[in-house]
Amino acid sequence: MGAYILRRLGAGLIVLVIGLFGLYILVSLSGNPLANLLANPRISPATIQAARVELHLNEPLLQRFWTWATGMLHGDFGISTTGQAVGPQIWPRMWVTMQMVIPAVIISIVLGVGLGVWTAVRQYSIWDHVSTFFAYFFFATPVFVIGILLKDFLAVKVDNFFGHPVLYTLGQNNPGTTGAWSIFVDSLAHDVLPVLTLVLITYASWSRYQRASMLDVLNADYVRLAKAKGLSQRRVRYIHALRNAMIPVTTIIALDFATILGGAIITEIVFGWEGMGRYLFEGLVGPVTPDTNVVMSYITVTATLIIVFNIIADVIYGLLDPRIRYA
Repeated sequence: MGAYILRRLGAGLIVLVIGLFGLYILVSLSGNPLANLLANPRISPATIQAARVELHLNEPLLQRFWTWATGMLHGDFGISTTGQAVGPQIWPRMWVTMQMVIPAVIISIVLGVGLGVWTAVRQYSIWDHVSTFFAYFFFATPVFVIGILLKDFLAVKVDNFFGHPVLYTLGQNNPGTTGAWSIFVDSLAHDVLPVLTLVLITYASWSRYQRASMLDVLNADYVRLAKAKGLSQRRVRYIHALRNAMIPVTTIIALDFATILGGAIITEIVFGWEGMGRYLFEGLVGPVTPDTNVVMSYITVTATLIIVFNIIADVIYGLLDPRIRYA
């Protein structure tokens, strides 16, 4: 197992380096980071030259990538076009994003797997049709539409019912909140709508994959044999069938982590969160052209997380199915 994980980490590192190199080239060629300064006649040539040196724009493109990559390994993600260091902004913003993404992933796994199994064992029942309808509905609805509907209908009605804000629609916290319990309650009140938005777009596809996988396994020969031996329905479904039915869904969950982070970008903008998604948006828009160091910092962090999640998924395969061996 240890050797296998090391091999996967090595392969993931190669993919990460190649991907970052290609994306760095594309982002760097997408525009001139100094276009805003060059368009201002009041900016002196000396100031423009100083900015060019600070952003390493005076270096060849390959050398700029090497400078950025070696600095990143030491925690230095470079300087943004606004003159601020990128590194100190990443981790606070990443923590904000994870406050939304981690609960959404956990709830989506429980809801998606639970509903998928429940509807599979009740195939073509009224509950199966209802679950299918809502799954396709949420899967087809854009993230920003779900977020806006939750703000305009759910939050407004709940807040009006209680007569004071219970579900907040903007920001990740109220500044000035003190005390551990007050901070927790405040964070929870801000988390509900963004997390619910991500859950609704995520569980929908996972429940369908789990249902399809569970139906395939329930019709397998070894399941019919287990039933013929007199094992209870509960044991057959949740001990023998579910473990094997979870294998393809585990792959989908690992691969969809990128989709969740993509949904978090829109969700953060809708709900006014200052996380990594909004940071990427600001870097892509920029004053005039995309901010290379800001965009690359987001890509580096998220790409690393996606590779790690895929390695974790590979390890989970062996726990779900003892027949899987790591050579």
